[in-house]
Amino acid sequence: MNKPLAGIRILDLTHMLSGPFCTMTLADLGADMIKVEPLAGEGTRKLLATDPKNSIDGMGAYFITLNRNKRTMSMDLKTERGLELFYELVAKSDVVINNFAAGVPSKLKIDYEHLSKVNPKIITCSITGFGEQGPGAKRPAFDQVAQAFGGGMSITGSDSEHPMRAGIPIGDLGGGMFGIMGVLAALVERDRSGVGQHIDISMLDVQISLLNYMATMYFLSGQDPHPIGNSHFVHVPYNSYPTADGHLVICVITDNFWQNLKQVVNCPGFDKPEYDGQPGRLADKVYIDSTLTEIFKTDTTDNWLKKLNEARIPAAPVNTFSRALADDQVQYRNMVVELGHPSGKSTKGPGCPIKLSRTNEESFTPAPLLGENTDELMREVLGYDETTTAELKANGVIG
Repeated sequence: MNKPLAGIRILDLTHMLSGPFCTMTLADLGADMIKVEPLAGEGTRKLLATDPKNSIDGMGAYFITLNRNKRTMSMDLKTERGLELFYELVAKSDVVINNFAAGVPSKLKIDYEHLSKVNPKIITCSITGFGEQGPGAKRPAFDQVAQAFGGGMSITGSDSEHPMRAGIPIGDLGGGMFGIMGVLAALVERDRSGVGQHIDISMLDVQISLLNYMATMYFLSGQDPHPIGNSHFVHVPYNSYPTADGHLVICVITDNFWQNLKQVVNCPGFDKPEYDGQPGRLADKVYIDSTLTEIFKTDTTDNWLKKLNEARIPAAPVNTFSRALADDQVQYRNMVVELGHPSGKSTKGPGCPIKLSRTNEESFTPAPLLGENTDELMREVLGYDETTTAELKANGVIG
């Protein structure tokens, strides 16, 4: 296998989105990802599973996408024997990842305190809504809860009266992305120290981090920012505009771009000396935006983009999914890949955005059926024979 994380074994106890997105990406990068599920399967298996438009043979789009490149075994961690088997897996693994609610891992005896006694080199990662410590740690959280608590939702949308979440679930996906970074950092540190550690990822922490320079601006000014749609608080014109058949965005962030734009749109009203500098354009933002709105409506998105690109003005179509996924650059970079089903059927989904020059294999095995790999993992990883495996199945320890 020509992937960077080949030889790293990770136990995946995750469900829903934040955790599975984290483990999916690590599996894409070559980690031997063993998804440990309850005997009835983790809850994401049921999402869209019976939707004829968004499933294959009882497996929904969530599970097909998020559980590629993984093997799975099911076991009952609430039984003494099931917990013993899990500890045996931990002894032969590098990382354990979960996104249970705060306090659940310790209750199940699968937190770092317990697992490090089994394997001092183990790295554990928990992705929770609010972190594992603190006055708000026990609050329940889902994507939109994190977005709302984190402040970003207050500046998304067209006005303060209609707060809007991001269309992409950045609360969940952000937690997953920072989980990936935490795991990779801990693996590098373990090479120096020889011991593992615990990673505590809070979805709220991530959303606060993503406020970035805007949070610093708040502390400097003491003023809460407000939503301004797709425009910018400094640059003009920087917005989305309707065209004859859709929408496009332009991002004029230098005075040279403005001069080029004037040549493209040929609007006499823009030939004012004060507009040649950013302060003058910002002062007359409403006029400039409203005028461009009327101009761009006179032709199609593609025709405008051709002219804007030739003039080297940063611009883009507001793509639908169908256009974005069919884009030549997206296709060239292998960002649309085949996602299989154990039945042999397949669909397509997003590829892996991490491109490496040497360990660069990109391959995607199908998301597994519940317990599909239990027998092989019992044999190959834990060394159990068929008789013992069958007895443990009969006793409801594994499935």
